[in-house]
Amino acid sequence: MSKKLLGVIDATIKYDDLDGLTAHRSLVAIPIAGRYRMIDFVLSSMVNSGIQSMALFTTYPYSSLLDHLESGKNWNLSRKRDGLFFFPSPHLDVPRAGIGSFTHFAANMDYFKRASQEYSLIANCYTIMNMDFRPALEKHMEKGCDITEIYHNGRPLDMYLVKTSLLIDLVETRSETGYTCMKDVVNGNHSFTRCIYEYPNHAFVINSVESYYAVSMELLKHSVRRDLFLITQPIYTKVKDEPPTRYRKGAVVNNALIANGCILEGTVENSIISRAVKIGKGSVVKNSVIMQKCQIGENCVIDSAILDKDVRIEPGTVLIGSEKHPFVVPKGTVQGALMNCESIIRCK
Repeated sequence: MSKKLLGVIDATIKYDDLDGLTAHRSLVAIPIAGRYRMIDFVLSSMVNSGIQSMALFTTYPYSSLLDHLESGKNWNLSRKRDGLFFFPSPHLDVPRAGIGSFTHFAANMDYFKRASQEYSLIANCYTIMNMDFRPALEKHMEKGCDITEIYHNGRPLDMYLVKTSLLIDLVETRSETGYTCMKDVVNGNHSFTRCIYEYPNHAFVINSVESYYAVSMELLKHSVRRDLFLITQPIYTKVKDEPPTRYRKGAVVNNALIANGCILEGTVENSIISRAVKIGKGSVVKNSVIMQKCQIGENCVIDSAILDKDVRIEPGTVLIGSEKHPFVVPKGTVQGALMNCESIIRCK
């Protein structure tokens, strides 16, 4: 069954509300849950569904994404036949209304025409979920659907099942039909049989800084992690050789996800701490997301904040955001104690 399915991941979509986290990376490469990237969830879902050939369509900037995925070996996709294929387009005019630019597909039509898989799964890159797509394909075939759209809680997830031959036809006739992507097709006037498959488990859409922060806080709940991180369906990611985290005297940790290689001397509550983060003595980090290699000095207070990669917080600094407006510190910047008053006022 799984050998019938071709995986297509659209990593070209951009959201202006995520600009604070995508200035140096694509949306799909945003770190999440301490040690993962957003691409890991849809990619692992496809791998766990038995899909062996996947096309990743992306646009600039994609260096961070390619560095993370490399040859695809961590997902068992570095193989002689099939595997992971990259189709970057630095100057793609991305249709923000829908997933799967037919223009981008047309530029790489050889991939689809050479594929032996009868069906194609077109998926977005901004949904955090752990889905086995095989039951959806079974329903699609059983009902004789032309297009199956995957839903969650009554809302579309911008994921589509379609015959590969039909997808090729839709791409090649786009000039006559006016369809630019799959959403145009499902919303258009046509004779296709459209079906809906309702996904019952957790699925989170990230399309803004606020939704990224909210989903990160949801991941601190045991019930959510139990649904997403399954022994039988693991979420794969890039493996890094790093030492265990060191909890020095005075460190206090409560309800937090802590990745490898950290040095903790302060207090961490209800937060996600990524790899190689340092938190100094007397510092308190609450309700926050701290990305890789951040350094937080002594006697700091970080509350309701997102610190991007390689941020340095000087001793005595206070950064306070809110649940609806988390304080975002851009990648590689320095935040000092002299900015405290301005920072707090701006985040109230």
